[in-house]
Amino acid sequence: RSSQLNHFRLACCYAVSADALIEAFGKLPLLEEVELTLCSFTVAQTIDIIHCCPFLKTFKLNEQGSRNPSLASDDEALAIAESMHGLNHLQLIGNCMTNVGLKAILDNCPHLQSLDLRACFHVHLNGNLAKRCSEQIKDLRRPYDSTEDYNYLTTDYDSDFDEIYADEYDDIDFVSDDDYYEFSDDNELPYYADVYDF
Repeated sequence: RSSQLNHFRLACCYAVSADALIEAFGKLPLLEEVELTLCSFTVAQTIDIIHCCPFLKTFKLNEQGSRNPSLASDDEALAIAESMHGLNHLQLIGNCMTNVGLKAILDNCPHLQSLDLRACFHVHLNGNLAKRCSEQIKDLRRPYDSTEDYNYLTTDYDSDFDEIYADEYDDIDFVSDDDYYEFSDDNELPYYADVYDF
């Protein structure tokens, strides 16, 4: 019933299957813009979705970024480079691609005007790659640019915590579930007693 639809946006929606989405896109010949933000599709499912939308002008595929090197993957970026040659605008907040995926996109999406790489922590913009992005892309958002104007979570805090703080916490002794403490009956309260009304 919506065959004239031009724009499609799916954010934080976990009940829609990739198969249903692909079937729907097949019935939307005028579709120009697709946004998939924080959806639960696997990488393989996302790639299938990308391949079924070759004529998009704008594509937004936003996830929670992670600095964990074991999660780096160019599969989605390479699928975009292979299928979406007519893109004008691409937003990949939190994607786990590397410089390899970015180069493939730059090589195969010659009409790209804006590129959002915020929270793409495995992309390192320096040297010739940084120069190329600046020359080829009019509106470039870099991996560590501010996300204040973005309404969703951009970072996988668990993985970042493990990587950044693990060494600091290695020597700390935490209380186990088997430990217990006995308090005296002198009604002495901690130093914060004057702040909170017990």
